Amino acid sequence: MASAKLFMKSGHPPTLLAAFLYFDFSFAIWVLNGAMGPFISEQFHLSPQQIGLMVSVPTLAGAFMRFPLGVISQYIGRKNAAIVEMSAIIVALMYGFFFVKTFNNVLAMGVLLGIAGASFGVALSLGSGWFPQQYKGLAMGIAGAGNSGTALASLFAPRLAMHFGWSHVYGFAAAMMCLPLVVMIFFAKEPPDHEHLTLKEHLSCLFEADGWYFNLIYIITFGGFIGLATFLPSFYYAQFHMTKVQAGTYTVLATFTGSATRVVGGYFADRIGGITTLSVVFLVAIAGLFGLMSAPSLLVTTLLFMLCFAALGAGNGATFQLVPLRWPLTTAVAGGMIGEIGALGGSVLPNVLGYSKQHTGSFSSGWIAYAALAVVVLFVMRIVARSWTKTWVGPGGRALASTAIDPRATVVTGEGLRVAS
Repeated sequence: MASAKLFMKSGHPPTLLAAFLYFDFSFAIWVLNGAMGPFISEQFHLSPQQIGLMVSVPTLAGAFMRFPLGVISQYIGRKNAAIVEMSAIIVALMYGFFFVKTFNNVLAMGVLLGIAGASFGVALSLGSGWFPQQYKGLAMGIAGAGNSGTALASLFAPRLAMHFGWSHVYGFAAAMMCLPLVVMIFFAKEPPDHEHLTLKEHLSCLFEADGWYFNLIYIITFGGFIGLATFLPSFYYAQFHMTKVQAGTYTVLATFTGSATRVVGGYFADRIGGITTLSVVFLVAIAGLFGLMSAPSLLVTTLLFMLCFAALGAGNGATFQLVPLRWPLTTAVAGGMIGEIGALGGSVLPNVLGYSKQHTGSFSSGWIAYAALAVVVLFVMRIVARSWTKTWVGPGGRALASTAIDPRATVVTGEGLRVAS
């Protein structure tokens, strides 16, 4: 209880709440086509490969939009960037409500839904910006728990689609998006951990090896999370021949688990280190993915999905405990870049699973491919972590004592830490 009070007093809780709602509602809209996948596929008689393409387009579009929004937020402020983005999301949803009539329209709408997927880096940086380094992991975990939006979409979208038609769900979503927009306008405050750097300095993380190591990690943790979250309704509907609403309900069980453990991942990463936490969750996720290869029963499949999502969610939280330690002055930009590449991994997974199902009659090849990639990334991370703990982070990935004093006091370079001028 005492540590919770210290955490709340160390930052600005209303901004953290605004960041959570912003990310939560944006995430729900980002995966909307995936949540309504069984309805859309039935109307347009889609093949497994077409379903994979349909649910991956918003993920792919969101991935490409994340980094530019992160850069823009460094110049107009994270709060203003969030307000602009949410306004654009509402306009996009109204297009879906009035004009989506064909499968090509659905694909175009997927691109527009990608606007919502761009929120990640800005939301996490905004939510954690008021908190000192020793609480960054927990603050980012709370803001990042907004990926529970996948559960909201899976729970409500199929039910609304059943009663009103799936295209009308876009209209309901536009109305609901007004809530986080109002909260952001009236309650959030721009964090003080902001310095205007040159564009070259903002983009420097693109040219550093560490940035690409983080990209690989996030392809597995977040890419796996968003890829599975968007594909699961269609997977359950096809694999177990259940109703569309039931498919959404089972998806909620899995995705909500991953959303809740994101906070847990950030919490443990603050205490035992992000590297240690990531090592554990990778092993758990790999075991779960290999378990899915045998096409088990509905109960076992759901339990394995819950296990995988729990691990992936915790891995997302642990990853973003490390990011502000590595890039303390450009967290939003670095987070946007890492989130962009990670989301690209999420756009690949549904297509791999759809291709596997259509050409082999089973999803097993898709699970094997992603599990094998996770093994490779874990091996790479354990190797490069040896140099990380000698330069910018403590044993196991804990924050160094020097970085816990002032988040603006140090800048990480290729050679390690230096004092900011």
